[in-house]
Amino acid sequence: MTDTLELRHWIDGEKVDAERPSEGLNPSDTREIVARRPEGGEAEVNAAVAAAKAAFPAWAGASPEVRSDVLDRAGTLLMERREAIGTLLSREEGKTLAEGIGETVRAGRILKYFAGEALRLHGQNLASVRPGVEVQTRREAVGVFGLITPWNFPIAIPAWKAAPALAFGNTVVLKPAGPTPATAEALVAVLHEAGLPKGVLNMVVGRGNVGQALVDHPDVDGLSFTGSQGVGAGVAAGAAARQARVQLEMGGKNPLIVLDDADLDRAVAIALDGSFFATGQRCTASSRLIVQDGIHDRFVAALAERLRGLKVGPALDPATNIGPAVSEAQMETSYRYIEIARGEGGRVVAGGDRPQLETPGWYVQPTLIAETAAGMRINSEEVFGPVASTIRVKSYEEALEIANGVEFGLSAGIVTGSLKHARDFQRRAKAGMTMVNLPTAGVDYHVPFGGTKKSSYGPREQGFAAVEFFTWTKTAYTAL
Repeated sequence: MTDTLELRHWIDGEKVDAERPSEGLNPSDTREIVARRPEGGEAEVNAAVAAAKAAFPAWAGASPEVRSDVLDRAGTLLMERREAIGTLLSREEGKTLAEGIGETVRAGRILKYFAGEALRLHGQNLASVRPGVEVQTRREAVGVFGLITPWNFPIAIPAWKAAPALAFGNTVVLKPAGPTPATAEALVAVLHEAGLPKGVLNMVVGRGNVGQALVDHPDVDGLSFTGSQGVGAGVAAGAAARQARVQLEMGGKNPLIVLDDADLDRAVAIALDGSFFATGQRCTASSRLIVQDGIHDRFVAALAERLRGLKVGPALDPATNIGPAVSEAQMETSYRYIEIARGEGGRVVAGGDRPQLETPGWYVQPTLIAETAAGMRINSEEVFGPVASTIRVKSYEEALEIANGVEFGLSAGIVTGSLKHARDFQRRAKAGMTMVNLPTAGVDYHVPFGGTKKSSYGPREQGFAAVEFFTWTKTAYTAL
């Protein structure tokens, strides 16, 4: 057993004590309490926003080198403490230790990337149509941002939202996901240790009422949200009602097309990674495997065999391949959709049962469901677990039509030896990100992230695209 953390809010650079009526359990062993968590509300949000608003002028007016140095130091600290923070992440969220450490390193690299971007905030000099007049553009910080982050990447996503906001001179109020506030708190603590001034980054722990208070607050200038489509639609409506900036990432139902000319071993490895690792709890996971008829049966048999060889177990066990779901509700969602698929006529060829392990936890056996049709619920609704279904098709054109035939459009992949089909897929796939001979899950931190249709709304996240959301452009005229 490991010591239980006593979490607090972070407001105006200080840890603010509060009652802790909520307990976060270890998904790998539900006898262990990882953290006792406060339940914030409107009062805490008001205090955090007031602190962020007061800190904004000095932070926005600071030398970009100051902001760069803080982010760079914080990135170094995260990477130095990758094992300790990664272990906490795995205990709290359920990812394997390798995945927890890897995500912590990713968060550190995100901070370091935006440390560089803080020094590259540039404008333009333009010729005016009027003689004797010069025109310049410059980017300026917006103000206070509310960041509402999910539990599936509990340090990487808070980092990729907070880092550009801070790099470009904004201040932040972070609302981490209910199941994983301890990992988010570790990020906030590291940034303050690295020299972040009081009030620049605040965190309020709580339920949906905290997020709603941020959405409704008149002094929150922008909102960045990652979560479900239903909640995201409400965030957008609330932001639009008071003309605040808004950026939404809301999941996917991502296709992976496997054509007859694909290398079988490579296709199976790609599907295994994209569909099942991280317990399938990735918005970019490939949950729909659209497989051409000539390779379908061999692909299904080979993938099922690989799945049977995966070890489901506690996140910190070095032999574990698939950790638990983050919560009992998330576990039950996976099993409910497996039964829905069975009821619709799908055939479970691997998994589908509840693993019996020594430690009590929220475990889901990685499950492959074959012989499904495009219109089934298993192929149109997001499961967010280690569950994938196959759809048999006769041609590339049929595969592409099915791939594009859902309301989501985040990531889409194809496995093929045909350059013609690969290039055509990149052009015609209705997704924000396309992958050729790669898993749909797994993206770089220095390039834009986002989707189409109901997967995303507003400007792109990450990389060089982040400046569009976290700054506004001022145009300045000068008569000579």
